[in-house]
Amino acid sequence: MAKKKKEEEKAGGDWIVTYSDMVTLLLCFFVALFEPNEADPTQLAAMASAFLNSGMGASTGGNTLSAGKSADLGNTIMSLPSQDRGRALGTAMQKAVSAFSPEVKANKVRITHDERGLIISLASDTFFAPASARLNIEETRTVLIRLAEMLNSDADDMKNRKFRIEGHTDNEATDPNGPWESNWELSTARSIAVLHFLTDLGIDERRFQVAGFADTMPIASNTTPEGRAYNRRVDIVVLDEGHL
Repeated sequence: MAKKKKEEEKAGGDWIVTYSDMVTLLLCFFVALFEPNEADPTQLAAMASAFLNSGMGASTGGNTLSAGKSADLGNTIMSLPSQDRGRALGTAMQKAVSAFSPEVKANKVRITHDERGLIISLASDTFFAPASARLNIEETRTVLIRLAEMLNSDADDMKNRKFRIEGHTDNEATDPNGPWESNWELSTARSIAVLHFLTDLGIDERRFQVAGFADTMPIASNTTPEGRAYNRRVDIVVLDEGHL
């Protein structure tokens, strides 16, 4: 009887090894087929979060449904945008990366996303003269026209969307003898300048929100010239449905 039991255990071990090999090969096959550029950024972020929270092998699985920052912002499972909306925003990001590819490579434009939606960042050093809120129209006209065409598109990924224009500066103080009392006025004025240009090209101004954040929302360290250059920007946020 003991001999028969050992044979059964051995047989079980053989098939599980073969099964594991097959699963591993299937995983490699689908990874080879995966094209990151065609993936929905929202879904990619959720997948990454699931792996990080699961502890990679913990029996309890991921914690993506637990309360966190998104819930604090009012985005519970019942209030999150539909899957179709998320897919449309992913399509919009692909279009933005394609439309501004030369500017992205030249560090004049950055394309990112967060819980608010798609973010198109314009480098202030390219679009404005130092300490100025007047757009460098001669150098940036074609980029701004492409931006307006994208935002005003009738495609599903942009139709009825709302936008927020956010001005940001570094932490260097403004010239006390200059036109700006502080970076608050400068960042807001730059946002308004972009607003006027886009609305002059036919986009309904009621679709926009405008804000100036001065140096309160840096994306890089202000201790280096490169970091301060990254922080001097105007963000055009294509708002997700949950952040209107």
